[in-house]
Amino acid sequence: MKKIGFIGTGVMGKSIIGHLLDNNYTVNIYNRTKSKAETLISGGAIWRDSPSEVAEESDVIITMVGYPSDVEEVYYGELGIFKADISDKVLIDLTTSTPSMAKKISQTASEHNARALDAPVSGGDLGAKNGTLTVMVGGEQEAYESMKSLLELFSSSLMLHGPAGSGQHTKMANQIMVAGTMTGLVEMLVYAEKAGLNLEKVIKTVGGGAAGNWSLENYAPRILKKDYSPGFFVKHFIKDLNIALEESGKMQLNLPATKLAKNLYDQLSQDGYDESGTQSLIKLWWDAE
Repeated sequence: MKKIGFIGTGVMGKSIIGHLLDNNYTVNIYNRTKSKAETLISGGAIWRDSPSEVAEESDVIITMVGYPSDVEEVYYGELGIFKADISDKVLIDLTTSTPSMAKKISQTASEHNARALDAPVSGGDLGAKNGTLTVMVGGEQEAYESMKSLLELFSSSLMLHGPAGSGQHTKMANQIMVAGTMTGLVEMLVYAEKAGLNLEKVIKTVGGGAAGNWSLENYAPRILKKDYSPGFFVKHFIKDLNIALEESGKMQLNLPATKLAKNLYDQLSQDGYDESGTQSLIKLWWDAE
């Protein structure tokens, strides 16, 4: 049985590691804050003191951290993955990062006789918990095929989209779409509430028609319960929208709706909701309580 290394034990990483443990993999883990990994350690995961140590002790190394700068540190830092002997190993980055970073990691991995896949995911905390994430992969076909059975342990949709960086580009396309569904969701609720409608009935009816979408199904019930816990953090969504707009700029594309969504989330962040879930966008209209 292969030994898996996993770096990043956040909301989604924790659930993914749980699936790996449930399938009897040996899992070596590292997180910047060890206390956040204690439940996983109690559940059988093996703590390692650095990314390089995780890489040394594992056959496959998976990373899922917050920002491109974190990815850079985990792979290229003083105690990073590339300081270890990674010959014949596979590196999989689940972080939503930049296509250029994915290409850089792939090139460096190749120079170390290893292979790399950029494999950002969509589906939030529920998708991670239920093992139904969508995984968007960039990299070589052979490396992808060798990792399919592992990635399928926590996904219900899995596809290779092209060479290194293609997974990240696909995730940007995904986030552009999510930006539209989230703004549509909150404005729909604001309108329906102002019109004096029963919101639960509206959600059920709208969800059964052409306006049905994942955000409506998963986040509208949370909003009605005033549950703003992070399935996906506001701060991370802003990071993703920044990347999407930067990449679109490189391609000389103008995406006005995505820019508007990013501005709304910037306003939400300035109001102090960086650590809340993306559904907290409703707070720009409704009482923060």
